[in-house]
Amino acid sequence: MNASVDKIARRLKLSQFAISFFLLGLLTSIPETAVSFNAVAQGNPEIFVGTLLGGVIVIFMFIIPILAILGKGIKVNHVLNAKNLLLVLAVTAAPSLMVIDRRVTNFEGFLLIGFYLFLFYIIQRKHGIFDQRETEVLQLKAYSFLDLLKVALGMGLVFVSSNIIVHQTIFFSSVFNISTFYISLIILALGTNLPELSLAIRGITSGKQEIAFGDYLGSAAANTLLFGFFTILNDGEVITVNNFIVTFIIIVLGLSVFYYFSRTEKLISKREGIVLICFYILFIVYELGKEII
Repeated sequence: MNASVDKIARRLKLSQFAISFFLLGLLTSIPETAVSFNAVAQGNPEIFVGTLLGGVIVIFMFIIPILAILGKGIKVNHVLNAKNLLLVLAVTAAPSLMVIDRRVTNFEGFLLIGFYLFLFYIIQRKHGIFDQRETEVLQLKAYSFLDLLKVALGMGLVFVSSNIIVHQTIFFSSVFNISTFYISLIILALGTNLPELSLAIRGITSGKQEIAFGDYLGSAAANTLLFGFFTILNDGEVITVNNFIVTFIIIVLGLSVFYYFSRTEKLISKREGIVLICFYILFIVYELGKEII
């Protein structure tokens, strides 16, 4: 499905950064969307909360560091300036700030959607959604029926499988007496970001790490949009776990270190990628330790 999405995006003649940040960023978030929808439908919103929050950690402290280590660094100076990168990270961290008091209201849900729309406006004003005046967005020849069919079938399979995943998450939560929030935060967050991991591998092998990097930023920001939408769909969400403040601190510190690395030498080096992965290990150890204790 990823290959078909990439073909369609290029036929639309979108700018390269717009393809990776907005279009691929949203479409590679289909697994998170499917899991979140089924979680709300089955009355267990903690699953979508954990999945979307954990997704941010996976993207910035696991997948991007892997891309930096295996790809011998990621150049970021030509993608976003310091101010816009900071804005992306702030929007990405916003949901984790909202859940500190264990309650996310409908107002906060609308606020998160507003944050993403503001980011969309700022980024597209800087980079432009289209490379040229005459585009093929509304022209039939821009689309391949086979590519569209592959995307549709892929989305259908994802939504069906996500229903099973949510059921199994609830089942194992009761068997092992572990909150569905923690299972989602650690396990589902990693599983739903397999498309991003796939793009990392493709980016490394094709020498186009900057495209994958744009997708990761877009996918992480899209989690904020999804968080706001499903909060409203659920008519407000209450977190039933305590001590999220430490997790929030790990997220903020990890994103801060990521920002520092990306602005110092205009790239994230292999060594810096290892440091970021250490934050991911710290996160896993803390969350597992908290549940065991």
